[in-house]
Amino acid sequence: MSIARTGVRLALGAAMVGAGVLHLTVAREEFQAQVPDWFPLGEDFTVVASGVVEIGLGAAFVALPSRRRTVGLLLALFYVAIFPGNIAQYVEHTDAFGLTTDRARFIRLFFQPLLVLAALFGGGWFRRSADD
Repeated sequence: MSIARTGVRLALGAAMVGAGVLHLTVAREEFQAQVPDWFPLGEDFTVVASGVVEIGLGAAFVALPSRRRTVGLLLALFYVAIFPGNIAQYVEHTDAFGLTTDRARFIRLFFQPLLVLAALFGGGWFRRSADD
């Protein structure tokens, strides 16, 4: 396993645990503002549930290196699943986390694919060999 892949896995896992804790504590209202108007579940339930999922995926990415491919794929799918919320924040002109302009919200959209790629890379999906 490469040092870069391990570093990405550990950093992304730790960031996910941190983001999940923020969902459940001090940034809960900010995250609620990002739940699209059309989403069928309540804002608070959505934020709490996604926070729990983030903590679980992040902790698993850090603590279960032997399962990194599975967890990396699940994390990438999670990023894809929440992307409509980022689009809704842009389309609905919702301010949250310092994203107070359409330009800032639009630029943010380009970071989600990078998170997907980082999760897959950290999970070992772009390995050159079976030993890597």
